[in-house]
Amino acid sequence: MTAQPVSPLDTNPNLRFLEEVSAKTAGVARLEMCIQCGTCGGSCPASQDMDHTPRGLFAMIRAGYREEALQSNTFWICVSCYHCVVRCPQEVHIPDVMYTLKGMAIKSKLYKDSTAPDFSQTFVEMVENYGRSYEFGLATRHYLKHYPLRLPGMAPMGLGMLNKKRMQITPKKIEGIDQLKAILARAKEVEG
Repeated sequence: MTAQPVSPLDTNPNLRFLEEVSAKTAGVARLEMCIQCGTCGGSCPASQDMDHTPRGLFAMIRAGYREEALQSNTFWICVSCYHCVVRCPQEVHIPDVMYTLKGMAIKSKLYKDSTAPDFSQTFVEMVENYGRSYEFGLATRHYLKHYPLRLPGMAPMGLGMLNKKRMQITPKKIEGIDQLKAILARAKEVEG
């Protein structure tokens, strides 16, 4: 009796991490097309604050370093300016992949610092409830939870925004909020 060859994918399921990220990314991620050229990191205005460039993060994903990749701050720092996509010779949809990784990190609770995930979750809740961001509530909630001692220093800017009518004290729902809620519910259902 001869032994059957064992596939590395069978012994290390994390090597399927690339497939999982690609499958969960809206549209076509093209993540498998990354040639590790570094154009994304060189184009990124926020890369100096990232612990890994997008190229480095994608290499980790390919190698199956699931936990390490989902603990990265890279996708939380991404500002979704799409400058990387414009310059990517392989047309990898980098910000879309970053959104996927945010969701995966939140779901698996593998982030190191809860500040960005909490802000993201609060923003999503505001959009789900009102159809738009509610800046006053978002900022207040965020600063009360993460930076309570900084909140008094934010008051002059907040008052200025209120005076110039750049921010509302109470949230305002969009017209057709029920339609938006139905769309979001269907998206969650499809996402599984």
